[in-house]
Amino acid sequence: MSRLFKSLFGQVVLALILGVIVGLVWPEQAVKLKPLGDGFIKLIKMLIPFIVFGVVVHGIAGTGDLKRVGRVGIKALIYFEVVTGIALVLGLVLAWVFQPGVGMNIDPSTLDGSALSSYKDNANKLSGGGFTEFALRLIPTTALSGFVTGDVLQVLLVAILFGCALALLGPKGVRITSAIEDLSHALFKTMGLLIRLAPLGVLGAIAFTVGKYGIGSLKQLGMLVALFFAATIFFVSVVLGLIMRISGFSLWKLLRYLREELMVVLATTSSDSVLPQIMAKLKALGIRDSTVGLVIPTGYSFNLDAFSIYITLAAVFIAQATNTPISTADLLAILAISLVTSKGAHGVPGSAIVVLAATLQAIPAIPAIGLVLVLSVDWFMGIARALGNLIGNCVATVAIAAWEGDIDRERAHAVLDGRAPGTAAEQ
Repeated sequence: MSRLFKSLFGQVVLALILGVIVGLVWPEQAVKLKPLGDGFIKLIKMLIPFIVFGVVVHGIAGTGDLKRVGRVGIKALIYFEVVTGIALVLGLVLAWVFQPGVGMNIDPSTLDGSALSSYKDNANKLSGGGFTEFALRLIPTTALSGFVTGDVLQVLLVAILFGCALALLGPKGVRITSAIEDLSHALFKTMGLLIRLAPLGVLGAIAFTVGKYGIGSLKQLGMLVALFFAATIFFVSVVLGLIMRISGFSLWKLLRYLREELMVVLATTSSDSVLPQIMAKLKALGIRDSTVGLVIPTGYSFNLDAFSIYITLAAVFIAQATNTPISTADLLAILAISLVTSKGAHGVPGSAIVVLAATLQAIPAIPAIGLVLVLSVDWFMGIARALGNLIGNCVATVAIAAWEGDIDRERAHAVLDGRAPGTAAEQ
């Protein structure tokens, strides 16, 4: 037992238990612990742009094969569209079959939309301008803008261009590439120090949640939340499990390998909090640097599997709850629009509600004021969203690496079986 609690995983589990106890026994004090969770996430986020830049630049420049990089990027985008498309359809079908909102009989005119005011501007920005506006947002104002704002996609664009330039320089770019590799090692070592604070972050986050919402916050809140959790579990187990099997690996072994990161995400409801560790662990699994560097950061915006389930499920739920009749054409419109609005919302404050608002703005038949109903349980659904999105991106990286031949299968099996080390901090 003592050995378990000496490990980071054991410490996170202990912090989770203590957080629940503190939230139940001293709720007022527990709410004041929120800065512990927020502070931990901010510490990790401050490193993410630099780690992404270092991994991508070194991966591309070190490979020296720009055609390979292009192939990986194209295959990743194809994979993202197919898998998120499946997730969107799953959410739509489950909402239509189980009808979680039927019987609520909510009159939209009686709902108070004041709680949504902070989301309206972001929703307009996200839905306005279509693909052109979205593409322009990928281009930073200056080369350093993405680092300042923490926009991973903008940093990724700069890193890809810089990595390609170093690869084209040949021997002249070796020294710069080597310096960036050394910088990456230092950043991962720094991340290794920060991740030791994970138990404090988990303690603060879970204590705040239980203290504010009560023990009921740990239970299923209505059929919508229950259905979403069940849908996410089904998607991970069946769809992602099948993808892993086709790739030649076990999903359950991968989840066991990533258990520390999954526990942190469970408590903080933020996959950002473990992005550097996830990249390091996937590299330790034997996946090529350039593949990890391209797939994971891009996937955080383009491959949001659980997020996609949430959008279509919640949109139909709102229609059902407000007794709004929706036709097959409306369902197809929700699906088509969600394929666009679900991309690139990562990092937007209140992104789930913002994307849902942007989706409903394009479908006048469904009253957007119904978002108030979903807002009340959004935090709880965020637990499954964060976990499902993270697992989906890890599976995507393994699958694309296997597809491209960018994974050392012997090493991967050894790490997943526990026969070889796969620590994040040392990679």
